[in-house]
Amino acid sequence: MVLNYIWVAFFLIAFAIAVVRLVFMGDYEVFPAIMSSTFDTARTAFEISLGLTGVLTLWMGIMKVGERGGVVNALARLLGPLFKRLFPEVPEGHPVVGSIFMNISANMLGLDNAATPLGLKAMEGLQELNAKKDTASNAMIMFLVLNTSGLTLIPVSIMVYRAQQGAANPTDIFIPILLATFCSTLAGIVVTSLFQRINLLNRTLLLALGGVTLAMAGVIYGFSCLDNVMMERVGTTSANVILFTIIIAFILAALRKRVNVYESFIEGAKTGFDTAVRIIPYLVAILVAIGVFRASGAMDFLIDGLKWSVSALGFDAEWVGALPTAIMKPLSGSGARGMMVDAMTTYGADSFVGRLSCIFQGSTDTTFYILAVYFGSVGIRYTRHAVAAGLLADLAGVVAAIGIAYLFFG
Repeated sequence: MVLNYIWVAFFLIAFAIAVVRLVFMGDYEVFPAIMSSTFDTARTAFEISLGLTGVLTLWMGIMKVGERGGVVNALARLLGPLFKRLFPEVPEGHPVVGSIFMNISANMLGLDNAATPLGLKAMEGLQELNAKKDTASNAMIMFLVLNTSGLTLIPVSIMVYRAQQGAANPTDIFIPILLATFCSTLAGIVVTSLFQRINLLNRTLLLALGGVTLAMAGVIYGFSCLDNVMMERVGTTSANVILFTIIIAFILAALRKRVNVYESFIEGAKTGFDTAVRIIPYLVAILVAIGVFRASGAMDFLIDGLKWSVSALGFDAEWVGALPTAIMKPLSGSGARGMMVDAMTTYGADSFVGRLSCIFQGSTDTTFYILAVYFGSVGIRYTRHAVAAGLLADLAGVVAAIGIAYLFFG
């Protein structure tokens, strides 16, 4: 519903500004520019979806190989003690733990559309354990916040969009997204634990969260010691090494269990094609709306106003151009994706704004969309502290993304 209002508002605001420019400023080119934008952005949306098909197909196939090879189950056992502390209401060994982990795994790989059906399955399992069927349980809220915080290890789709927009090194945002999304997830866990009175001083949680925090701090410190050229070279190389190592690890695990790797890959890959086709109308809708909004001059008025306000406060305002992606992300994944593509198209894929918009896209997730879909699927009416915790996690991710972008690309 929120996206509906935003979509309509884009067109109505664009029309009002275009009329003002035509009547009072004599700008006879504004309406032809708007109509030209609708055709151009519709074609761009289809081309993007078409290009995404191959990568989604690849990674859905790889995920299936990893699942058949037992990698997912092995990681679930490894994370079992941590999950037990974060979800104390869920009985140890309950099948829903596997569904939760599969959903988080899909999010980690940046496969947003693949994560949704897995998340719905997990939410159904949590609803079975829920005593008050119309009210979100603590476990449901923690699960939702882990989703909205957008924990992403491999932002596949974002790297594809960067490649399509002509980025010299599409993977150069890999490490920055990893750091920003970690900040968002850590903030979400801490805030939700405070709401739910989960003991964060528990030995297991301290070791897990503290260890990962120290590792991330080490990464930030290490990169801060490098110059810009070496930082980009190391970030790009490490990203590609990690990505290919994961593929090889999945294949070797499947071979060890005597799994037919090829057939497993094909089975998983089929779902990737379906997913890519399904997003075409959504991407066309949002990109056309953004194109009309920008062609009318409305986007320039908004960005220039924000830049003036930030500059008046004495701060650097270069990051403001990417802010529409951050603002849209809690409301709509497709909307934020459209904003990200628009930022790269307008400013350049390798510009500071283009890169920051990608980090925004990867550092958090669609809080209101996830809340509506996941809770709506099981009939939850009372969400308790889910929205507050989710938005605070989003805010932490946005602030971290800006700081990290300046560290790597400023």
